[in-house]
Amino acid sequence: MPYVLGVDVGTTRTAAAVCRLGGAGRGEPEVVGLGGPGGGVASTLQLMPDGAFAVGEPGDPRWTATGFGRRVGDSTPVVLGADGVVERFPAEELTALMVMWVADQVAAREGERPAHVVLAHPAGWGAHAKGLAHRALRALGVTASLVPEPVAAAENHAYSRSPVGALGVFSLGSHGFAAAAVGRGFELLGAVEGVDQAAGVDFDDVVFGHVRTSLGRALAELDADDPRTRGLFARLRRDCEAAKRVLSGTVETSIPVHLPSGPVDVPITRAQFEDLIRPDVEQAVSAFARVATGVEMTVLVGGSARIPLIAASVPGRVVLEAAPETSVVKGAALAARRLVIGPDAEPEPTDTSVMVRDDDPLLRFPVGGLEAPDGEFTAPPPRPPVDITPLDLPERRTVKRVVRGLVPTGGRRARDSEDGR
Repeated sequence: MPYVLGVDVGTTRTAAAVCRLGGAGRGEPEVVGLGGPGGGVASTLQLMPDGAFAVGEPGDPRWTATGFGRRVGDSTPVVLGADGVVERFPAEELTALMVMWVADQVAAREGERPAHVVLAHPAGWGAHAKGLAHRALRALGVTASLVPEPVAAAENHAYSRSPVGALGVFSLGSHGFAAAAVGRGFELLGAVEGVDQAAGVDFDDVVFGHVRTSLGRALAELDADDPRTRGLFARLRRDCEAAKRVLSGTVETSIPVHLPSGPVDVPITRAQFEDLIRPDVEQAVSAFARVATGVEMTVLVGGSARIPLIAASVPGRVVLEAAPETSVVKGAALAARRLVIGPDAEPEPTDTSVMVRDDDPLLRFPVGGLEAPDGEFTAPPPRPPVDITPLDLPERRTVKRVVRGLVPTGGRRARDSEDGR
């Protein structure tokens, strides 16, 4: 069955979603499993001896590119290599390679290529960054359009709920924060990205600091050069991240610490965690308030948006999906579908989101609700097309001089003598 593809190359994780173009009913966006945790795949590209890249494979950081999706437009290339053997890659080429790999994986599963691809990108991309991304995608044979991440999130929100006026988008992921306001016609009204704003990994560090404070000398006296200590700290950081996630659904948990003298558990409550991160959350909410003035509703996006303090701190009506880390990629797939079939083919939306909080007492009424004559209601005006950058590109060029292909996760190859590594 024909389909369209949405791709989101995040700092930590790359995700994909499809929308069907045929069959009965609406084309629900479906998140595609790419073989990594949570359905996506790590946004890493490890350079192999033959010039290919292994996707999502943890490896030697000297040969592994990360965070390239946020560096498109930066004139400084990503440098990979060691021992005098280095290669330089523009961030847009690495991003395009990631998109190509995702499209190939989905095509292998579906048995055909997508009818169209939409790449969600940071709201801060200007014409220069968009042009670089377009050329890099075209060089790899990927026909794609671009849509800002907040607009994609608004597209996903509009699919599952009745249209509203201006929509606020509060995005908090593992490595980044962004805030935006999107108009009813899916135009970007304003946006800001918090370069120095704390995000999910910083909250992991907060939990780690709580453990260090609680154990005091028991951790401080460990030999930092001992491999066993490095292993202990690596495991402890993973357990701190897990504890942060658990506290989104419960009021108390504990972090296991495997000391040489024996394991101990360090308790932490949600209230303690929220007190530790409250200054950072208030700073993010303040940045959001400066951009999203006059919005009728705010949608929370990103895995760290699950933290209950976020929904409690953002003013006004707040909506959080069950999987907020997939909101952008599902919206990208919906935008691709709208490009192919047009804006007038959508039936009325159904409400599947979760209303976290509503401060408007006028909207509160008993189950069974209010009845009013049909004449009191008017149909909403038709929604205009999504504001998506058109594809207007120069002639196709190749990157085979640098990269000869991609290999799936697990396809590690030994460095051979002819590469001199």
